[in-house]
Amino acid sequence: MDTKAKLQILSGAARYDASCASSGSRREGPSSGTGNTSTSGICHSWADDGRCISLLKILLSNDCIYDCAYCVNRSTNPVERASFTAREVIDLTLEFYRRNYIEGLFLSSAVMQSPDHTMERMVRVAETLRTEEQFGGYIHMKIIPGCSSELVRKAGLYADRISVNIELPSQASLQRLAPQKHKHAILEPMALIGREIATSLVERKVCRHAPRFAPAGQSTQMIIGASPENDFQILRLSQGLYKKMNLKRVYYSAYVPVTADNRLPALAAPPLRREHRLYQADWLLRFYGFSAEEILSDEAPHLDESFDPKTAWALRHPEFFPVEVNRADYATLLRVPGIGVVSAKRIVAARRFSPITPEGLKKIGVVIKRAKYFIICSGRSSEKPDQSPTVIRQRLLLGAGGETAVSAHPEQLVLPGLFA
Repeated sequence: MDTKAKLQILSGAARYDASCASSGSRREGPSSGTGNTSTSGICHSWADDGRCISLLKILLSNDCIYDCAYCVNRSTNPVERASFTAREVIDLTLEFYRRNYIEGLFLSSAVMQSPDHTMERMVRVAETLRTEEQFGGYIHMKIIPGCSSELVRKAGLYADRISVNIELPSQASLQRLAPQKHKHAILEPMALIGREIATSLVERKVCRHAPRFAPAGQSTQMIIGASPENDFQILRLSQGLYKKMNLKRVYYSAYVPVTADNRLPALAAPPLRREHRLYQADWLLRFYGFSAEEILSDEAPHLDESFDPKTAWALRHPEFFPVEVNRADYATLLRVPGIGVVSAKRIVAARRFSPITPEGLKKIGVVIKRAKYFIICSGRSSEKPDQSPTVIRQRLLLGAGGETAVSAHPEQLVLPGLFA
């Protein structure tokens, strides 16, 4: 099979991996080499299903020894198989980069023969690109669960971002749908990567020439909808990963039925709206100071499909509002629907010079159509006082044109990238 035919098969097989991050690194390429993540950046583009395709996103091989129920490359699935050699991936990356098709490489693989065998070939690609070809562009590499610690360390020295996919949110689901995978084989390399990243940061404070370890951090991916875990379980898992694994990002991938298996749910369409709400809730965990227990609970374990998670939280906590924007601290402002990180900082900065008015909030960037129900400015409110959460909910559902705030076609949504 020629390289072009392999590329068609192995790029198509890689499209279900959503964790294709392509930013966050400052690796400076050598002046005599090819590429530089610091100066050129990454050109983002999006496929019709919302997936990032800015990198050369391929599998080293789709010839897998595992038989995970949800995976298109499972060993019992009758798909055409192909495998690149390390040299073929290197040449493709350099050729595509020089033609300005890509700004980097996203490399993953099915498990060939063994985790160590597969990971060794992937590391060889990155090592050759960096040391022999002087490639300074972006590299994101998947870690194969179960491979040796030495291979994980080598991958982190040559790649900008590395990631270990959890895939399923609980040990029970892993045993049922991917019985050849074990939670310790997934969590141990994640913990190792987290420690190596922290150590690298400390060493570079002492010596700026110390080697970088995965300068763009590590990420992971969870499949949403293939197993019965609720949103609360998923968010608590993500919260634990951020706290314990030094994780940069959790990606949520709506389950796409690509294989027939009676262990999998029969879905009419991928749960894209649920995926979208999980990304919004994840944003609250990372940047807004929320905890998973504030967003959801055992009594209410599912995200509201009608409202974003912050608006849903505000409707459940009327005692917190209205917020006086001229006196509230930064953390309190972040709890207001319609006020984001940037607009909250602008409010704090602007009110040092003059009081904030309702008219000024719009210029600052506040989404007034949501925020107006939850704020006052110098005692003034643009809405009638003492409106109940039920009334506010109904008014939010009714847009300016009388249409509901929820799209009638969830598949048209434009998407954004610890075991129980």
